[in-house]
Amino acid sequence: MTPECDELMQKVQTLTSQNTPILPLEELRSFVRYYFDRRDRYLQILEKHPAPLYVQESAVLRARALRFKNAFQKDLPTVSFYYAVKSNNHPDVAKILLEEGFGLDVSSGLELEMALGLGAQDIVFSGPGKTTEELQLAVAHADQVVILMDSFGELRRLNAVATGPKKVRCGVRLTVNTEGLWRKFGIPPQTLHAFWDEARQCNHIELQGLQFHSSWNLSPRGQVAFIRLLGKVFADKSLSFRDQVKFIDIGGGYWPSQGEWLQASGTPEGKLREVLGYQADPVELHHRLPATPIEEFADQLVAEIRKHIFTVVPLRICLEPGRWICNDAVHLLISVVDKKAADLVITDAGTNTIGWERFETDYFPILNLTRPSLEEKRCHILGSLCTPHDVWGYMYFGNDIEPGDILMIPTQGAYTYSLRQNFIKPLPTVHTI
Repeated sequence: MTPECDELMQKVQTLTSQNTPILPLEELRSFVRYYFDRRDRYLQILEKHPAPLYVQESAVLRARALRFKNAFQKDLPTVSFYYAVKSNNHPDVAKILLEEGFGLDVSSGLELEMALGLGAQDIVFSGPGKTTEELQLAVAHADQVVILMDSFGELRRLNAVATGPKKVRCGVRLTVNTEGLWRKFGIPPQTLHAFWDEARQCNHIELQGLQFHSSWNLSPRGQVAFIRLLGKVFADKSLSFRDQVKFIDIGGGYWPSQGEWLQASGTPEGKLREVLGYQADPVELHHRLPATPIEEFADQLVAEIRKHIFTVVPLRICLEPGRWICNDAVHLLISVVDKKAADLVITDAGTNTIGWERFETDYFPILNLTRPSLEEKRCHILGSLCTPHDVWGYMYFGNDIEPGDILMIPTQGAYTYSLRQNFIKPLPTVHTI
């Protein structure tokens, strides 16, 4: 056996013996009980708004917004909050968060138009590949929009259209990973000095700040590492450079505190076992990658900011939460149309309502509101699309399951509604309470 094969076999052995933490049963039942206790409220909604239905809870959005703000405001002298519209682009969500004192973080001309239509006065426009038309729209509303530039090319294209009497306020995104697909975003930190020098030559652009973003943050580890890097960047720059920086936007990617819940097939060891021809694990085993509570998250980030940034330059901190804010505020209500076997039912909605094959790897409990029980039973619960990947889950909480039963899939507010697709079946309507 070659050294490469030997190394590969060792990695396979390590992965197949790895055990992603199990989701504790009592924690899961507590989560399910919370929604069963409110089942009458959801069933009453269906009397006027039939399934399939997205239910948006305004009170949950407001509570999440307040909790997030409180976590950071108590220790940061100047901080701004921007809701990442891409995580759920329903206008009601953005409108509610504007009322709660958030600005909006948009990533396209379409999102920018919606933000302007809602009367947002504090907008950051991020994302790669902004078109000339999108930049022109942002420039036309320069009093309301800060453009977070993504490249040298974007700087030059923006300078070509920013010809008005007012300077356009801008920041520049720094990439957190200069290898692989994440190098798509921003500029490498080592090119920041050259970028700043070029921006200073643009008469209609005022470069005011820096942005970075790391996604899928179950813990503050990635953001902490980049804050430390930024501290070194500032320490190496001239005083005049530092004086021009008015804000640092440390992005979003904060994970809800319940953590990431996975099917066995969504774990690293489960994926490998399936590739090798073995069953990933019994479907009764649900896994969880724990997440840091937002208060602890904030404490760690603020400590690093104070140590590595504020000791060099005082400035405003910007945060762009999306998933953390909207995840728990939207639920799906669907109904059972057909029972083809004791362990196989078809529902009236397909996974085009969430836009991707999420539940083949992600685990979310399915609650039978019609026949509630805290015992989970095996059953293939599938949608009505003409594809075998139309999967809601492999188990449900209930005494039984029959045609006409109402099923609830809670906490589907993030990266589901925004990704919905017009594919085969019509999309559910939205009801905001």
